[in-house]
Amino acid sequence: MVSFDVLAPKREEVKRLPGGKIKKKEKQEVVIEKVIRNKRKCITTVKGLDLFGIKLSEASKKLGKKFATGASIVKGPTEKEQIYVQGDIAYNIVEFLTETWPDIPETAIFFIEDGRKVPAA
Repeated sequence: MVSFDVLAPKREEVKRLPGGKIKKKEKQEVVIEKVIRNKRKCITTVKGLDLFGIKLSEASKKLGKKFATGASIVKGPTEKEQIYVQGDIAYNIVEFLTETWPDIPETAIFFIEDGRKVPAA
């Protein structure tokens, strides 16, 4: 008798939610978005640093010191924590992230421009 367990490819562990919905595994990526408030003020949001094992409190402190702005941790609309940094630092932040935390590849950093996700590299 032949065991088919050896021949069959391994299936990924799929987490099922109540109602039969399947929960997707989150991709390891950092998403940077510039939000304009009032007419001239900007806020840069950084999402996904926690997926790389980075403490958000430590990251917000470093971002605030590097760019001489206020930085805080805020719960987003999807109940995920993200970092708000005052000012338009979206394009300077990519170099800072890859230098400070070398385990974040530049290919995993994305910008949100005009509602579309655009790779930073």
